[in-house]
Amino acid sequence: MARNCLQAAELTTSGRPVLLPTEIECSLLSAVDLECEDLPNFPHLKSGLLILTTHRLLWLPESTAASSASAIPLAAITHIFSAKKSIKSMFASPRLRFQLSVSPDGRVSDTGSGSRSVVVTVVVRGKGDLDAFLNKLWDSWRGRAWEIVHEQAGSDVAAGSGSSSGMYTREGAVRMVGVSGILRKEQEMWESTDKSLQDAFQDLNALMSKAKEMVMLAEKMRQKLLSGSTSQPSAENDEELGSKQEMQDWLLSVGIISPVTKESAGAMYHQQLSRQLADFVRLPLERSGGMMNLIDIYCLFNRARGTELISPEDLLQACSLWEKFDVPVMLRKFDSGVMVIQNKSHSDEEVFARIKTLVTKADALRTGISASDAAITLGIAPGMAKEHLLTAESKGLLCRDISPDGFRFYVNLFPEIDPNDTFTVKDYGIYSTWLRAACVSG
Repeated sequence: MARNCLQAAELTTSGRPVLLPTEIECSLLSAVDLECEDLPNFPHLKSGLLILTTHRLLWLPESTAASSASAIPLAAITHIFSAKKSIKSMFASPRLRFQLSVSPDGRVSDTGSGSRSVVVTVVVRGKGDLDAFLNKLWDSWRGRAWEIVHEQAGSDVAAGSGSSSGMYTREGAVRMVGVSGILRKEQEMWESTDKSLQDAFQDLNALMSKAKEMVMLAEKMRQKLLSGSTSQPSAENDEELGSKQEMQDWLLSVGIISPVTKESAGAMYHQQLSRQLADFVRLPLERSGGMMNLIDIYCLFNRARGTELISPEDLLQACSLWEKFDVPVMLRKFDSGVMVIQNKSHSDEEVFARIKTLVTKADALRTGISASDAAITLGIAPGMAKEHLLTAESKGLLCRDISPDGFRFYVNLFPEIDPNDTFTVKDYGIYSTWLRAACVSG
């Protein structure tokens, strides 16, 4: 039913909405119903999460099923009714109404040029500041951010089509062609970029106002670098490729365009922060072998959020909420007290098998292995490698030697010995065979 009337909204694996380019979250209300008596095919949307962005109204169900999330473009809204205060409204759930433009077949129009209008009512069943939400809805609707994106795209196309041919530009200047034209164009682009960066860093207010523009600029540069990397000749020197890779890595970590804040999420702050964090850690975990220290995640997440920093307590509470959500990551605490974030698909048995292969090599049988040796093999940080070695020791797979040089781990040749009952000798295993041989030789 939702597909016959409203647009379907795409969700991430953690249940967060997938935002459009340059789209930013503005406000959020929980336990919201959407009603429309004028449309018989309007979906049954009850007790969900209503998210306001600069481009859309997003309704998410409590079950966060991707197929049932709906979106209403702000461009389709033709009028927003002012809230009426009355004695009756004091005893009823808060409501706000707006008019939608729909096509003859009952679908919501993306451009607001439908054949007729219908009234949609937002009923807030839970706790939330409806007046603040209404004010932000007015601001987003009047701001018409979606039109700015279209205008920029149109100007880029017009500029590209205008520069494809002819000796002179529209301003009457002689068009630069060949290598000199390419160099001139690149110089003008970098001068414009440099000017934007200088303007952005004049003061904090200018930086905040330019933040969206900087993210868009970095995204364009990232796309250009990524597309250019596939067309580079194989004879390119290693130094240039290395610098380009560093630039790509820097741009890929440019940050989160629309971080969850207490102002926009309200009472749902920690729940939405938890879902956004689950989406964010996916790539760092892939690069670090499926597990990362909680402190490292805290630094990476705050760097990506820019000026919207969070406290360690907020991060820990967000991680603890993952048990209630169906997300592919989890918080884990080792026996030593170290807390890490890992993928649910991460297998300790696979790690133990790789460690056992390492410690049974000829050199390791004589000298043992250190946390650094295991870190190189597993492709993780030494601190995480040490936790894995200690866990393997507690499982009886390894034993350790403590010396002034630090911990050295060896393969456990007597796994049949119970550490809780070391004086009981089993009738099988290497230890039992050694004892019988020692008694015979004695």
